[in-house]
Amino acid sequence: MEKLYEINFIEVLEVIIRSLLSLATLFLATKIIGKKQVSELSLFDYVIGISIGNFAAEISLSDDIQYINSFVAVMVFGLISYIVSWCSLKSMRMRRFFLGKPTILIQDGHIIRKNLQKNKMNINELLQQCRTNGNFDINEIAYAIMESNGQISILPKAENKPVTPKDMQLKVEKSSLCANIIIDGKIMIENLNNMKKDEQWLIKELKIKGYNNTNNILLATLDQNEKLTIYENNKNLEVKNVLE
Repeated sequence: MEKLYEINFIEVLEVIIRSLLSLATLFLATKIIGKKQVSELSLFDYVIGISIGNFAAEISLSDDIQYINSFVAVMVFGLISYIVSWCSLKSMRMRRFFLGKPTILIQDGHIIRKNLQKNKMNINELLQQCRTNGNFDINEIAYAIMESNGQISILPKAENKPVTPKDMQLKVEKSSLCANIIIDGKIMIENLNNMKKDEQWLIKELKIKGYNNTNNILLATLDQNEKLTIYENNKNLEVKNVLE
């Protein structure tokens, strides 16, 4: 029982060193693979990622495997991923084989059941993906396409497409990012200063809107037109679930 509480500091130090080496190896492999594979994993990239993660764990924790062997394994898999990505850029056949191709799930408003089954997807998962894309009424969707990375792209029906200023021939101001000036009740001074405002101005504006402090503010944003938008921390808001 006493052995459970014994600490071998040499082993702990060795794990720390191996973990740092593992992190450095993973970072190097990720640089080789590139940002695209990290942000949008295809099936092949997913397999490569799992394999590299397994090798990294071996580097960190296994005393029986030499670091150089795991390092070579990670680099080989990273290099293979890079070669496949390069070949996919040059060859359509290679691209389709390794990365797959898009699949139509909804066509002209009709759900294509066989394509759902082909992608091991049920109707609830389809509805979830539609909601994730901002389409809560599936009747408003003309086309839904599963991309090769598993994400779903949606084309609304013509009558449900949002009207743009271009459609109405309106002159619009240049778009810009909103600054997050309050997050979780904390004033983000640097963001506020970047908008050429100070804390006194913010406190004054909050009082005008009926807030004596920032405790109940989850998020507050400020745009280039000095529009202050506040989102409260509504802990007691009742949520009615009608999705199942």
